[in-house]
Amino acid sequence: MNATATVLNSQQLLIHWQGHRNLTRRVIEAFPEKDLFEFSIGGMRPFSKLTLELLAIAGPALEAIVDGINNVFDESFQPTTKAEILAKWDGHTEVINEYFSQISEERFQESFKLFGQYEFPVYQNILYFVDNEIHHRGQGYVYLRALGIEPPFFWERER
Repeated sequence: MNATATVLNSQQLLIHWQGHRNLTRRVIEAFPEKDLFEFSIGGMRPFSKLTLELLAIAGPALEAIVDGINNVFDESFQPTTKAEILAKWDGHTEVINEYFSQISEERFQESFKLFGQYEFPVYQNILYFVDNEIHHRGQGYVYLRALGIEPPFFWERER
């Protein structure tokens, strides 16, 4: 593997990731308050629970990567309103911006054991954060459509 070949630089990767985060935020906003916390299909978790998983991963995991700490997966945040989720989401956006900029290009190739159990190169962990968010956002799209709500266009990632 040639580690010097570049498809994206770190700033482009961050912009891509934050574009997905912008879109997911708009999906959260689209939910009626009650349905955000209660609506589900086929035994899947309500979208509020899916967003809590995303919040438990991205910011804390990126902070752990930068600080070189072994943190635990923590979904203890238990909001009761959409506003609380959005405030936490926005706070994590800033955490991501702050910590992402501290990762050197060389560090993206280093192995890191995420939450003490998932060991992959840093860039693969970050791609997992994005992939997992896309996966759960897709569930949110299904919920919104089932509720008769048109979700945001998936290609509109900027605010």
